[in-house]
Amino acid sequence: MTTADFVTATRTFYDAIAEDYAELFPDEIAGKPLDRAVFAGFAELVGEGGAVADLGCGPGRVTAHLASLGLSVFGLDLSESMLAIARRENPGLRFERGSMLELDLADGSLAGAVSWYSSIHTPVDELPRLFAEFHRVLAPGGHLLIAFQVGDEHRHHDRPWGHPVALTFLRRRPEWIAELLAAAGFAPVVHTVREPHPNETTQQAALIVRRDQAVSD
Repeated sequence: MTTADFVTATRTFYDAIAEDYAELFPDEIAGKPLDRAVFAGFAELVGEGGAVADLGCGPGRVTAHLASLGLSVFGLDLSESMLAIARRENPGLRFERGSMLELDLADGSLAGAVSWYSSIHTPVDELPRLFAEFHRVLAPGGHLLIAFQVGDEHRHHDRPWGHPVALTFLRRRPEWIAELLAAAGFAPVVHTVREPHPNETTQQAALIVRRDQAVSD
């Protein structure tokens, strides 16, 4: 599958399911105290003032939560349908359409970036490129938070809620993602793995890494 193929497939999938997703999962953050603790730690590491991007923001729930923690955050997503919901529910926040693989952001322009389950459709061979792009837009010392499902077996969702679309959700091993992030120029800060909630089927990982001050481009 080419880059254009998986990007198009992802956009088409989320455009189709956006309203159903938003209705059925209105506020998952509220019921996940350990996830909220990760967000709180990330927000304190980033601090106030610098720009933060929620990359693959979907309906904007994480963007809004990060804003409530005092971060100057905006959301970016492939899906115009998801962005419409994000703008509707959060009229005071900025949301833009774009691809994480080709960010329309200047080098070193972000104090922080979040990829909350938004890399799970990116093929393995595209991850180094994705992480290099994250590294490019973060300022030296900037922090990245990335979350994903843990595992080796992927899940394929076909015709969710009756929509004629399908997409594969890729699970990863935290130690392997950590190696790729290190190769991209990130230093580890904290790696967490928690057990699944009742509506989840596998462990969930959240990694915070820092663009090393010593890295030269």
